[in-house]
Amino acid sequence: MTSLASSERQGLCDTFERVGPDAPTLCSPWLTRDLAAHLVVRERRPDVAAGIWLPALAGRLERVQKGYAAWDWPRLVDRVRSGPPRWSPVSLPPMDQAINAVEFFIHHEDVLRGGPDWSARELPGDVEQAIWSIIPGIARARFARSPAGVRLVAPSYGQRLVRATTDLGTVIVKGSPGELLLYATGRRGVAQVDVSGPAEALTTLQT
Repeated sequence: MTSLASSERQGLCDTFERVGPDAPTLCSPWLTRDLAAHLVVRERRPDVAAGIWLPALAGRLERVQKGYAAWDWPRLVDRVRSGPPRWSPVSLPPMDQAINAVEFFIHHEDVLRGGPDWSARELPGDVEQAIWSIIPGIARARFARSPAGVRLVAPSYGQRLVRATTDLGTVIVKGSPGELLLYATGRRGVAQVDVSGPAEALTTLQT
């Protein structure tokens, strides 16, 4: 199949074109133009992209990103759609999949679910399977400091213990792979999952 990174990139750009540059996203206060600018900077401006992680460089990053956000919308979307430049290692399909699959899936959902009226899209089985194969590494990193154990369960796909059981017990998070990925990456308010477990474990995980 087409890689998840590639299909979600194109799907996100189609959604960008449909909703326009001033639509809300889950990355509030960013609008779609700001999210698109973030993706361009991330792929094409390594000289400033480090500001995503390093506070000392955040000011320059913000200035450069605002410059891209002010571009003509079709031009900005086309820059995202065209992918990384040839000099970037991410232009190689295996690297693109490794680095961008989660990034573009999550940000696509940030736009699709950014407004008040949204419904979850139905993902093809091969896409769900691809997401399920990615989840362990992402979730283990995200829940590494969880005070409770965490087990992710996807009916028809299996289950992953991503944080070992602690004295508080284990929280079970159940849903489709896509929804579990949203939950694991902090989109808990929109992730359509069932969460169960000991009361104290649930409280500490949520807080």
